[in-house]
Amino acid sequence: MKKFLFTLVVLINSVLLFGQKINYKLKMPNPQSHYFEVEMILEGFKEKQLELKMPVWAPGSYLVREFSKNVNQVLAFDENKTAIKTIKTAKNTWQLQNASKGKKIIIKYEVYAFELSVRTSFLDLTHGFVSGSGVFMYVNSHQQLPGQLEIIPYYEFKVISTALPLSTISISSDGSKVFDFLNYDHLVDCPIEIGNQVEFQFMASGVKHTVAMYGDGNFDVDKLKVDMPKVIEAETQVFGENPNKDYLFIVHNVVDGQGGLEHMNSTTLSVNRWSYSGADYLGFLNLVAHEYFHLWNVKRFRPIELGPFDYDKENYTSLLWVMEGFTSYYDELIMRRAGLMSQEEFISKIQNSINYVEGSVGSRVQSVAHASFDAWIKAYRPNENSSNTTMTYYSRGQIIAAVFDLMIVDKYKGKKCLDDFMRYVYVKYAKELKRGITDQEFKQELEKFLEMDLAMFYAKYIDGTEIIPYAEYFSKVGIDVIYSGSKKPSFGASVRQEGGNVIVKNVRSGSSAEMAGISVNDEIIACNGFRVNQGSLESTMNALKENEQVELLLSRDDILFSVNVKIAAFEKPYFTFTTTKNEDKKALRNYWLR
Repeated sequence: MKKFLFTLVVLINSVLLFGQKINYKLKMPNPQSHYFEVEMILEGFKEKQLELKMPVWAPGSYLVREFSKNVNQVLAFDENKTAIKTIKTAKNTWQLQNASKGKKIIIKYEVYAFELSVRTSFLDLTHGFVSGSGVFMYVNSHQQLPGQLEIIPYYEFKVISTALPLSTISISSDGSKVFDFLNYDHLVDCPIEIGNQVEFQFMASGVKHTVAMYGDGNFDVDKLKVDMPKVIEAETQVFGENPNKDYLFIVHNVVDGQGGLEHMNSTTLSVNRWSYSGADYLGFLNLVAHEYFHLWNVKRFRPIELGPFDYDKENYTSLLWVMEGFTSYYDELIMRRAGLMSQEEFISKIQNSINYVEGSVGSRVQSVAHASFDAWIKAYRPNENSSNTTMTYYSRGQIIAAVFDLMIVDKYKGKKCLDDFMRYVYVKYAKELKRGITDQEFKQELEKFLEMDLAMFYAKYIDGTEIIPYAEYFSKVGIDVIYSGSKKPSFGASVRQEGGNVIVKNVRSGSSAEMAGISVNDEIIACNGFRVNQGSLESTMNALKENEQVELLLSRDDILFSVNVKIAAFEKPYFTFTTTKNEDKKALRNYWLR
């Protein structure tokens, strides 16, 4: 802590001594070109050489996306408009030569923005969306500097929505606004929506919330003003406080909804524009619950590796099963607490998650800790073999969170639950120590809270791939878990219809199809001499008994060949949940699912 304080004092004094300033201007004069124009204005920098860098990833989305690929020529000038030599020295690095010869440095570059997702930027004649780490460069070793961002919108765009605080500088007549940022992390942690989006506000947990809706949809603003606060207030109760004074939801209503991305006091959600009725509406509120819970879990209580961020490369952690998995558990639990889901519906959700996880071949190959660590190379880069080798840390982490919750509820006889543990580590690490937590510290804190050794549990179910004995844990709250998996004849490959062709899209590891030599992207033309379509092939395969054989005619790279498939049995793990009438256990269940 003393070292941290000393470093902070040195940084502050450095800023004061040299008067260093860094400001940005963001322009979009021709949205149809999909280019943002960016200016960086540097003042008070004495270094002869300065390095400009563009991040390679967006925090919260664990994939190197190479944002510098969207950057055009980088030009630099002094205050007299004399060019400063700029050399690109790495894929995302530009070096300014003799930078100290001027009092002011102006850097100009363009960013191509035509990928509308929660983690990438987009610009066209309907709106602009800025995900900061893919648009704003930083000066290497000076990320701690505060500054201002001036946004000069396209003349038809009248609304700017961002969680960045509005500067005291007056707003100009052309619609531009100036915003303040504390440091580079703050700047790129606040996404920006620029256009003619609909905005509305509501209060929840003492916090002003703004919702910016881009795109048409069947949303009902009055209904959202009622239901979204229910979610927010239920989540705030978990941690006992809401860390923000205001919060922004940016919602993109599109055809292909892609989920959400969390930030310190905002989020971006991408949903199907017709998501606001029936079961889809509950799905939208569930997404709200997930991203909002990240305010505490990952943005404040976080793995030690996730902050300060290294924007140059992967930031590895084995705790995404806690950050995303526990959040996935709570986004369902919060729906129950907010009165948006019944106990029976919640239990059914947990049952379905368990059957999804344990029914996956990849669950016996990749542990949840390894899934977290390998997110950078596997989770965001799935291929045709991923289902055989990987398991999502979202779903498996969700199940482990449920098990830990049941362990705590049982130990403290309905007086404490996982909320109490989450609140404890949030206060200790985020508020008091003001740092992230290590893998070992998380395990030790959980062991101390449960007053038990978790070495075996970790070895089997977190660092290992064994099936959790669910009956043991769920019986504590009056839920009987019955294993009902059984061996059944199985072809082991799934197909899709492409025009008149039947194409193999997946082959299960060790299956009858794999043993016969069938590969993904093979075309299946005929079975036992008869031409097939998707329906007839699936009907034939589903009717076969163990050890029966069929001959398939295949095409691979326009070469025809035949294979003989001998059907083998496959047992897919499956669990059935039923509640009991034991009153003591029912009381614990009611506490758990209150």
